[in-house]
Amino acid sequence: MKNLIFFFILFTTNTFNLFSQQNYTISGYILDKSSDEAIIGANIIISELSSGTISNTYGFYSITVPAGEYIFNYSILGYTEQNKKINIQQNQTINIFLEQSFEELDEVTVTIDSEKIDIDKPVISLNKLSGQTIRQTPVVFGESDLLKSIQLLPGVSSAGDGSSGFNVRGGAADQNLILFDEAIIYNSSHLFGLFSVFNSDAIKEVQLYKGGIPASYGGRISSVLDVFQKDGNKNKLSYNGGIGAISSRFLIEGPIQKNKSSFLVASRGTYAHLFLKFTDINNIAYFYDFNTKSNFVIDEKNKIFFSGYFGRDLFKLSETFSNSYGNTTLNLRWNHLLNEKTFTNTSIIFSDYYYGLQLNFVGFDWTSGIKNLNVKFDLKNYYSNSLQFNTGISLIYYDFSPGKIQPINSSSGINESTLNKKYALENAIYFDFVNTISKRLSLRYGFRVNQFIRLKQKGLKKYLNNQPVVYDSTLEIYSSAKPLNEEFSRDKNVIKSFTNIEPRINLSINYPTHSYKLSYNRLNQYIHLISNTNSPTPLDIWTPSGPYLKPQKLDQFAIGYYKNFKSITFESELFYKKIKNRIDYIDDADLVANNDIETVLLNGQSR
Repeated sequence: MKNLIFFFILFTTNTFNLFSQQNYTISGYILDKSSDEAIIGANIIISELSSGTISNTYGFYSITVPAGEYIFNYSILGYTEQNKKINIQQNQTINIFLEQSFEELDEVTVTIDSEKIDIDKPVISLNKLSGQTIRQTPVVFGESDLLKSIQLLPGVSSAGDGSSGFNVRGGAADQNLILFDEAIIYNSSHLFGLFSVFNSDAIKEVQLYKGGIPASYGGRISSVLDVFQKDGNKNKLSYNGGIGAISSRFLIEGPIQKNKSSFLVASRGTYAHLFLKFTDINNIAYFYDFNTKSNFVIDEKNKIFFSGYFGRDLFKLSETFSNSYGNTTLNLRWNHLLNEKTFTNTSIIFSDYYYGLQLNFVGFDWTSGIKNLNVKFDLKNYYSNSLQFNTGISLIYYDFSPGKIQPINSSSGINESTLNKKYALENAIYFDFVNTISKRLSLRYGFRVNQFIRLKQKGLKKYLNNQPVVYDSTLEIYSSAKPLNEEFSRDKNVIKSFTNIEPRINLSINYPTHSYKLSYNRLNQYIHLISNTNSPTPLDIWTPSGPYLKPQKLDQFAIGYYKNFKSITFESELFYKKIKNRIDYIDDADLVANNDIETVLLNGQSR
C-alpha cells in the first residue's frame, strides 16, 4: 500500500508535465441562475465537433477544442437550454447560469444530441433522481420520500415490513453504501422504514449505482446510493416548509455574502406521539433530524464546504421496552482547481451511528454504535475530450462499540459490563479512466486497491485450529467453540489484514439511436451488520472482518440494451452476481450482548 501511495503521488505530480497542451480549454461551472447552486450532470455539447462533456458533482466542466468559433449548447432536464457562441483563441473560464424550466416533465423537450450523449456514455445500471423528481413522487403521510422513490426503480425493493433499509438485486440492506454529502449513513430510515433520513427539501440529486460501479466507490458489495445535498441560495433568502399528517418540516437558505457564500438549515419532526397521549396506552414513537450546510467561494480556484446531519428516533412500547437510534455526520471539503483541466477535492468526514435498547422487563439498558473518520482526496483530469482520468486515495479509521450494558435500577439483577471495543483501518487508492475510442466504442475502466487492517483489541479469544464455530457431522449442526485462552492487550497492533484489487470495466457499443453495454466489477466488504430478526426490535451491531470473519466478495457481470425514442428511453439489463463469504448464523445464535460474536457467525456464498 505504501508503494502504491508513492506511485500515486509521483504519477499525479508528473501527469501535467507529460501532457502538453495543443489546443485551448474552456472550463467553468454550470450554475442555477436563481440560486447559484451547482448543477450536476449538465450536458455541454459542441455539435460542429461532435464532442461534449458533462459537469461533475460540483458543477465543474472542462472541454478542450482547436482554435475557432463554435456554438456551445448547455442543457439538462428541468432547465432551459442555452446556446452560446464562443470565439476560442486562448484558454477561457466561462461560468454558465441556467434558468429553471417550470414546464411539466412530460412537456420538456429533450434534443437528439442530449439523448445521444446519455446512451453513448459507458455507464450501466445507474439511476439518477433530482430533488425535484423526488418531491413530485407520490407522498407518504403527506411527505415525499427518497427511499420510497428509489423502491419504484427496477431491481430495488424494501428490506421488509417493520425493517429499515432496501435491497438491490437480491443483496442485503447492509451491502448498500449510502453516502450523504460523502459521509457514510449506517441506518437510512426513521421509524423502522416509514420515512428515510433524507429531507427531500434539502436534496439536490441522488445517484443509485446497481452495477458498473466506478472505482472511486468501495466498501460495499451490492450498490451505491450517493445523495447530494443542496448548497444553499447565494442570491436571496428563501424558506419553505410543510405540515403532513404526522410530521412537519422547515427549510431556510440564503446568502452569507451575496454571490460568495451561503447557508442552508433544514429540520423535520413528527408529532404523532402527541395524539397517543389521548389514549390509555403509554406508547411513544417519533423522530427528528437537522441538516445544515454552508459554502464559501474563496477565489476562482478554491471553494470550502461544510455540511452536517443529526437525527434521532425514539420508540417506546408502554413500559416494556424502548429503542432509540440515529446518525450524526460532519463533513469539511475543499475544492481546488490545479489548472483549467484538473479538479481536486479534499474531504475530512466524520460519521457516527448510535443504537440504544432498554428492556424494562429484563432490567437493563444496552447501547452500541460505530464511528468512523475518513480523510480522502480525489483528482479529476480532463486530458482531452476523448480521455478523462480520475484518481484518489481514502483513509478510514473505524471505532466499533459492540455494546455497553447497565442496570436500570438496583433491583434489576444485571451487572454493568462493556463488550470489547474493536478498531480497524480501511485504506484505498483508485485509478479510473473514461475513454471514447471512436463514435462506436467508449470505455470506462480502472481498478481499486483496498487494504483493511484489523487492529488488536482487548480480550481477543483464541480457538482450536482457529475455528470459533465447530461442525458436528453426526448431528449435522454448527455450534459455538470454547475459547482456549484470551489475550489482554490494549495495543492497537495489526492482528489481521486483507489486501484486494478490484477491477472495474464498463463498455458501450454505440449506434445512432441505440447502444449495447457491458460491465464487470469486483467489490469487497469488510464491515458487516449483525441483525437479530427474532428480537422484539430490529438490532444493529456492526462488526469488522478479522481473524475469524472473512470479508464478503462480489463478482458481478451485466449486459444492457438501450434505445432512444422521441420522448422516452427504453432500457433492458441482465446481470449475474456471485457473492462469497456472506454472513449467516448458527441455530439459536445469541447476538445480544455477545462478547464472542465470532462463535455464532458463518461465512457462506450466494448467487
